[in-house]
Amino acid sequence: MTTPTVDTDTQLGHGLKTRHLTMMGLGSAIGAGLFLGTGVGIQAAGPAVLLSYVVAGILVIFVMRMLGEMAAARPASGSFATYGRQAFGDWAGFSLGWLYWFMLIMVMGTEITGAGAIMGAWFGVEGWIPGLIAVVFFTIVNLASVRGFGEFEYWFAFIKVAVIVVFLVIGFALLFGIFPNYDSPGLSHFADFMPNGVSGLAVGLLAVAFAFGGIEIITIAAAESEKPSESIAAAVKAVIWRISVFYLGSVFLISALLPYETLGGADVAAESPFTRILELADIPGVVTFMEVIIVVALLSAFNAQIYATSRLVFSFSEQGYAPKLFNKVNEHKVPTIAVISSLVFAFVSVALQVWGPANLINILFNAVGGALLVIWAMITLSAIRLRPHFEREGLLKVRMWAYPFLPWFTFIMVVGLGVLMLWDESARMQVVTVAVVFGALSITGFFVGKARKEPVKDDTLTR
Repeated sequence: MTTPTVDTDTQLGHGLKTRHLTMMGLGSAIGAGLFLGTGVGIQAAGPAVLLSYVVAGILVIFVMRMLGEMAAARPASGSFATYGRQAFGDWAGFSLGWLYWFMLIMVMGTEITGAGAIMGAWFGVEGWIPGLIAVVFFTIVNLASVRGFGEFEYWFAFIKVAVIVVFLVIGFALLFGIFPNYDSPGLSHFADFMPNGVSGLAVGLLAVAFAFGGIEIITIAAAESEKPSESIAAAVKAVIWRISVFYLGSVFLISALLPYETLGGADVAAESPFTRILELADIPGVVTFMEVIIVVALLSAFNAQIYATSRLVFSFSEQGYAPKLFNKVNEHKVPTIAVISSLVFAFVSVALQVWGPANLINILFNAVGGALLVIWAMITLSAIRLRPHFEREGLLKVRMWAYPFLPWFTFIMVVGLGVLMLWDESARMQVVTVAVVFGALSITGFFVGKARKEPVKDDTLTR
């Protein structure tokens, strides 16, 4: 075995600051799913959904801590795909990278379709028109310097975080009876804490398990920060705790102020639990306000995913997992062809959703739903394998707590979540589909690695 050398991805720019990474991580996890989908878990588990969020939050904190440990030690635009390759070989790097890329591409199509539909309703036009304008705009943003992308994401995320903070302030004011025209229920809704028993809690856990997904982007962006190791260390520490506070605070207030049986999935802003609580405070124009916030959340996520997918493809081209033409950069040190390819496939995703057969769309989205499970499991195993090597080299700037006990405990949590998904009929297909996709990608990655003529710039820990 050999110890890996540093992968600096020197062709890319280094214009991102720690504040960009921190807000990027916060904004990626605070998306339309939080504003529209929170009621699903609460309806299933009642106020006990707080326990589901605590379990999911602990799992994500541990996974992000390990990912942050690796990213601070060895910043790379390939993030966990690079660490998977270093730990286990080409099959792991190839499969993890392309699985995550596929997941983001599918989600990109959903987000731009959703944002276009809302904006189209505002202006009385077909949704594809504002959607196309948004795509062109964000293409320009992503082809400019990485600092420009970082500034857009910073302010997008700032808006979402500000909305959450305002929501928390108003929500607690309602709960404490500060608004004169509102009679607070206090904690009476918590009297029946677990109305649907343990089975409801399990369903609630599945509903919220992947709510924190998206934070991983900060480790992809770390390679383009001014001080990669220091920036990722600071950003990971800041993000994981703030995300937990925002989510738990919001869910606590929704559970306290609204009866759980009145909640569920929200298709429009007017049905969002956030909208309903702000309406309790007699805030005028709250539906339009939430529509704007949801559009901002969707466009922010779309912008971030253009960035993430393009950097993944750039990294793949350097590792031999994609053609070399994708590592060409422009005068701003942005991988132009990789950015354009991400947009092309985003359009394919939109086309599949609009014109594709329903059974194909369901299969693809089932794979998206289970992909994070595999990625979290492989991040954990890679961190367990790489930790001793990074420690010997004195590279550790972020440390996972209680190694190796907590990393193995995290892996058991991920496996337990997979078992829970297999037990649930509606989620079972996610695990089956992604297992087949991951297996096929792993086999492909093995042969791609064997066929590669040039060595990757960093050695793997495998023979």
